[in-house]
Amino acid sequence: METEPGRGSGTVAKKGKPRPRWGRRLLVAAVALLLAVLTIGGGGLWWSTSHYGGQVTRIPGAFPDKPDSERPPRPAETAASMNILLAGVDSRSDLPTTGTEGRAPPWSPGAQRTDSLMMLHLSADRRVGYLVALPRDSWVPIPGRGSAKINAAYSWGGPPLLIDTVETLTQLRVDHFAVIDWDGFIALTDSVGGVDITIPADSYDPAQRRTWKAGRYTMDGVQALSYVRQREGLPRGDLDRIARQQNFLRALMAKVVDSLTLTEPARLNRLLDAITSAISVDDRLSNSGLRDLAFGLRQLSVSNVTLVSAPVARFDRIDGQDVVILDREKTTALWQAVGTEDLPEWVHRYGIEVVGSTVR
Repeated sequence: METEPGRGSGTVAKKGKPRPRWGRRLLVAAVALLLAVLTIGGGGLWWSTSHYGGQVTRIPGAFPDKPDSERPPRPAETAASMNILLAGVDSRSDLPTTGTEGRAPPWSPGAQRTDSLMMLHLSADRRVGYLVALPRDSWVPIPGRGSAKINAAYSWGGPPLLIDTVETLTQLRVDHFAVIDWDGFIALTDSVGGVDITIPADSYDPAQRRTWKAGRYTMDGVQALSYVRQREGLPRGDLDRIARQQNFLRALMAKVVDSLTLTEPARLNRLLDAITSAISVDDRLSNSGLRDLAFGLRQLSVSNVTLVSAPVARFDRIDGQDVVILDREKTTALWQAVGTEDLPEWVHRYGIEVVGSTVR
């Protein structure tokens, strides 16, 4: 069992190797929200928005209770852009916590932590998307709590504290929030008939006691969960795990888009039911908001979504915890590049790796 994130700012101790963690569920949260609106297009747009949008579970009071003037401003040149914070949770409940199948609260103090966190930025014309992953063990300031791992924010204060923490860290305004748990991850992956992933090299995961042989796999939900949660046995540890998650996300997005080209209403309905039933979103994202996104996102292709991770300076130990220290210079420049939609220039300047077609 993982140690609960510490509350104090603490003293940095010697460098440590992170322990095994549950895999990030967030890659599916991104797909769930993005494609839930992408797939509502076509002649039945209005009916579909009402029908499927009505299935999406809303979270009341998801945003910080603070004046709008105290939240980050949006750059004038990107005033019509949108930022969606996507979270995957590792619940201590045996029951589902998100979506229409949720049987336990989506958040209660100390009961859930964010296994994964990503910021999805959509350009004003909705033709370009940036998806930035934040390591769950990133050591950051949490408003009113001192410094701690970023996954503690959701555990301590639910969506409002998590959003406040991310806005403080990135100085980007969060417009919407979506969350999914592992039940939703499996269901959504299975709904598209599995996802095709190429593994370029053999690896052994001692935490899960599983060997992955190099080759091409069509992974069902359970296999996919095992694949995206592996850290041990990979050359770069947790950084390779994040790359796997983003690679899986890109493959899943492509599979969903391919599925939507089929003229099989029953299959399409199953897919939409899985997507809209798996997630919970903030109650500011209304059905009409989904409809507006649907119109705007029809021109967004998978190839125009750039996936990167917040740069890491090092792994460390603080207050007896394994933590990730972000590279201050590069991450500050990253958030500025996202806000002004200059991410390609940032990638070029720092030589940052962008997720490709295959990851270990």
